[in-house]
Amino acid sequence: VRQRQVMRILPRINEDVNEEWISDKTRHHVDALVRNRLDRPWVREKGKLREASWPEALDIFAKRLKKAGAKTAAIAGDLLDAETMYAAKKLLEGQGSKLLEGRQTGLAYDTSSLSAVAFNSTIAGIENADAVLLVGSNIRWEAPLIATRIRKIARKGGKVFAIGPKVDLGMKVEWLGDDLKLLGKLPQAVTETFAKAERPAVIVGPGALAAGGLGAALALVQPLGLIKDGWNGFNVLHTAASRMAGILLGYAQKGGIADIEAAAPELVVLLGADEVAADRFKGVFKVYIGHHGDTGAKQADLVLPGAAYAEKHGTYVNTEGRVQWSERAVFAPGEAREDWAILRAVSELAGNKLPFDSYDQLRAQMIEEYPQLGRRDALVDLPWSPPKLPAKAEGPIRYPIADFFLTNAICRNSPTMQRCSEELVRGVQFKEAAE
Repeated sequence: VRQRQVMRILPRINEDVNEEWISDKTRHHVDALVRNRLDRPWVREKGKLREASWPEALDIFAKRLKKAGAKTAAIAGDLLDAETMYAAKKLLEGQGSKLLEGRQTGLAYDTSSLSAVAFNSTIAGIENADAVLLVGSNIRWEAPLIATRIRKIARKGGKVFAIGPKVDLGMKVEWLGDDLKLLGKLPQAVTETFAKAERPAVIVGPGALAAGGLGAALALVQPLGLIKDGWNGFNVLHTAASRMAGILLGYAQKGGIADIEAAAPELVVLLGADEVAADRFKGVFKVYIGHHGDTGAKQADLVLPGAAYAEKHGTYVNTEGRVQWSERAVFAPGEAREDWAILRAVSELAGNKLPFDSYDQLRAQMIEEYPQLGRRDALVDLPWSPPKLPAKAEGPIRYPIADFFLTNAICRNSPTMQRCSEELVRGVQFKEAAE
């Protein structure tokens, strides 16, 4: 850090998660933390955003909360911390609302069992697998550090099969096709390999979840022998840092964001939610709390500047269910405030004051209600209890990530990530200085 700017990111050595590695994307996106930042409130008038003071902005927000009542909804973004989600949940509870969702793009898989949507083999443990079936996962883009562990399996002679559009995963993979119906009748080469395997594993990616393949994948647990003494080989891979904590905190409707739309909310709070399609919630008043002038801010009627991940303390739960705490490195720019503080301030103006006055009080209250979030670096207890879901699925799989370098608001505002996207994904040719 130099003054109030993050200059570079270094990996934390953690054998359970990343060993001593981070991806180039993680290392080099930091130039976005000082670009296109929201550093003051904005309110939309006659179709255009204008600057506003904090008192004016919070007053508008509070009046909208009072008017909407139980018709208030909150959508959590992919980079959101658990504390902000918890504070927003408590704010909506005071409104009499349970309209919470974190799957911005329309995913609607069953979340009644956290173990059925977790990476149960653990990130470190997946290296012990000797046969792997990837279902709807471009794992090299979705989880590069897990991909390196799968690559170790392939290099040691383990078999890696994949269902989905063929892509370069940087390892030897036997591609089976791209239709989910393959899960109902796997090729003999797969079933024979898994029958001989001591620690077989299936990894269900976001492409399979989007296509409705969770039930069909769960139906493979017994036939493929995925669960044995000391081993659970059923894994779901999430690409959002907020996903597991969001599910734990209740940010998942049975029908996904479509259920939020069907409830006809009068106020939608976008908590760093930049992947919500602009044509959703037309005519509904939208409040955006976030850190960059990205798609969420562009569609909002009220924009409140929040803090990016490097500018606040926070709790996150990764795809395997491991609780991780982050610490503030720098302060947010300009008039920006930490997200929870914005929610606390507006709750008082709306006559529904949240019962905490500091971050420490907020975290303590959250941990009291959700004790597992207080166990830093520990795995959330996930007893295996799969739901009964339809086992039949069919249809082509599509990977949701179209560009590895531009997956969130921070990366989209990074000159380095934009250059990587242009050159490495879109094939734009750049001349070197000597040319």
